[in-house]
Amino acid sequence: MASRSFQYFLVSFLVVLVLSAKPGLGTTVRKLLGVQRGRNKLSFTSNMALSMIIAFSLLGEMNKTKEIVADGEESTVASDQVTSSSFIFLPRQLNLMVWIPMPPLLASLTKMQHLNLSHANFTGSLPSQLGNLSNLLSLDLSLNDDLHSGNLECLSHLSSLRLLDLSILPPLTTPSLSHVNSSAPLAFLDLSDNYDLASSVYPWVFNFSTTLVHLSISQGNLNCLIPGAYGNMISLAYLDLRACALKGEIPESFGNMSSLTYLDLSENQLQGAIPKAFGNMRSLKYLDLSKNQLQGSIPNTVGNLASLERLYLLVNRLRGSIPEVVGNMTSLTELHLSSNRLHGSIPEALGNMSSLKYLDLSSNQLQGSIPDTVGTCLLLNDSILGSISDEFGNMTSLTELHLSQNQLQGSIPNTVGNMISLEVLYLPDNQLQGSIPDTIGSMVSLQVLSLHWNQLQGSIPDRVGSMVSLQVLSLHGNQLQGSIPDTVGNLTFLEELYLDENKLEGEIPKSLGNLCSLQVLDLHSNNLSGQLPQDFLACANDTLERLFLFDNQLRGSVPHVTGFSSLQVLSLGLNQLNGTLPKSIGHLATLSELDIRSNSLQGAISEAHLFNLSELFLLDLSSSSLTFNISLEWVPPFQLSYLLLASSKLGPRFLCWLRTQKYLMEIDISNSEISDAIPDWFWNLTSIANTFNISNNQITGTLPNLSSNFDYPLYIDMSSNFLESSIPRLPSSLSLLDLSNNKFSGSISTLCAVSSPYLASPS
Repeated sequence: MASRSFQYFLVSFLVVLVLSAKPGLGTTVRKLLGVQRGRNKLSFTSNMALSMIIAFSLLGEMNKTKEIVADGEESTVASDQVTSSSFIFLPRQLNLMVWIPMPPLLASLTKMQHLNLSHANFTGSLPSQLGNLSNLLSLDLSLNDDLHSGNLECLSHLSSLRLLDLSILPPLTTPSLSHVNSSAPLAFLDLSDNYDLASSVYPWVFNFSTTLVHLSISQGNLNCLIPGAYGNMISLAYLDLRACALKGEIPESFGNMSSLTYLDLSENQLQGAIPKAFGNMRSLKYLDLSKNQLQGSIPNTVGNLASLERLYLLVNRLRGSIPEVVGNMTSLTELHLSSNRLHGSIPEALGNMSSLKYLDLSSNQLQGSIPDTVGTCLLLNDSILGSISDEFGNMTSLTELHLSQNQLQGSIPNTVGNMISLEVLYLPDNQLQGSIPDTIGSMVSLQVLSLHWNQLQGSIPDRVGSMVSLQVLSLHGNQLQGSIPDTVGNLTFLEELYLDENKLEGEIPKSLGNLCSLQVLDLHSNNLSGQLPQDFLACANDTLERLFLFDNQLRGSVPHVTGFSSLQVLSLGLNQLNGTLPKSIGHLATLSELDIRSNSLQGAISEAHLFNLSELFLLDLSSSSLTFNISLEWVPPFQLSYLLLASSKLGPRFLCWLRTQKYLMEIDISNSEISDAIPDWFWNLTSIANTFNISNNQITGTLPNLSSNFDYPLYIDMSSNFLESSIPRLPSSLSLLDLSNNKFSGSISTLCAVSSPYLASPS
């Protein structure tokens, strides 16, 4: 082991060489360690931090190897502060790959003024020698999850501290903080993300009322009223009390903090009104009171906040109208008032807010027109606007327009095509009528068009293919007619296409094969006809995840789907497809839902159709003529949640592989030509499933006791079989029970314990 004198020599040698301003060897070492001379400052890169930490580790434990990695960020120090007697150590975001105790050597650097050890993965306790750094001005110990903060006695000697960052330093408590020198001129104090901090921390914090400029206690567990003493902190510029379980009202004394530029009281349980005194905080640039229970109206005094840039009042219980004085906040770039109880008209004064880029007034009860100078993003979901006026077309700088759930009536104006900067047009869940205007094709910047759940009629305009930037097209739940235009194939960036639940006719255009980025295609519940080509959507075989074509009039055979490596949902039910089911379906390793019910498919389902479907949880082959040709020993690769085989040719025996299914929620094998005795293992499935239908078969056997306790409603239908013996005990949570048309005998007294409102008598 190296002698201690050699260890001190090693560190001193490194420090002297790094800080040397002379050319020659000093310059060479500075380059190796990443220290660069500038006109007014020296820049210490991560190599510097790396070298110094290695030196400290060598001094503490020369005989052990540590792997240490710095993150490559630079920290800068003014050159006039760096002397041979005053060393400033500012490693930024050190990221050690091992956990080591904090080196006691730090205490020997008595001239040190700035020490940043954040995110250094230190363990153990703070060395008591740290108290020797009497010249220390800033200390950052944040993001050291394994550093014991219970003993901070060493900080009692640091009477010159101006910056102290103890954020994310569990378990930080008020008793441990009491050791911090109360006479220190603290200007910056960060105690955020320490859940063990309670309201008892306040008296200690208020020791620094006259000096603090920055204070953060966010995500603590204060669980108390806000003290009025905050009003005495007249030098405070930054205050973050987010998510501290604060209660009660906001004190009027907050208005005394005239230097405040940043205030965050969000995610608490604050009640009462927004204080009128807030209007005195004329330096405020950021105000967040969101996600509380604030009531009353927005005070007119907010109009005094001419410097305010971002205002968040969303998710409260604010009432009344938006005051006209908001137009005085000409510096405002973001205004969030959503999810309140605001009513009345949207003030014209919003048009004066020339800096406004983002406006969210959604989930209120607002009415009236919208100023055409509103900004670049407008959210008015769940309001009451009446109709979309032609003046919307004047908002040529708008990039996002959200007007969902507004009870909008009338038609979409032709002037919407003038909104050439629009990227998102979101108008679902309204009562819009008429046709989609052709001018919509002029919106070449549009990426998201959502008009679903309205009453739109007419055809999809051909010019929709001109919106070449479109990624999401959602027109479902309308009354659109005609065919799907071929021009949709021009939308080569399209990822999601929803045209379901309309009255569309004709064949699915082959041009959809050009949509190589498509992830979702939903055309279900239309009147589409014709055959699916065998290479259907082959261009999207790497991207397609969900394909919904059910409830149409499609004919022909099921196309081969071997190449669809990402397909999760294949829903082709309720069509007129014929032929056999291709075995290539068995290669869809990502498939979770397979629905081919109610078609005219023939042939058998074999193990080859299912062998690789390890993610499958829904299988619906009901109302089909398909049979099962699977060996008794076969064990499927999947665990189903839903097995729907009603009106199929499942019988005459029960499928033996059902015994392997552990998570079935719904089983429907009714009317499936089963003429078998119920196997003993089959009743184990009833302890899992909440919907159990084996009706309309020729099943024989007796029922065991099914008195297991269920936490959810249970639906059992065993009607129209040959079941016999007496009625056993049944679960009390039954919501539906049908045992009719069987051969049961004896007393029905066991049914008295069942609380179901729907009971069909056994016979």
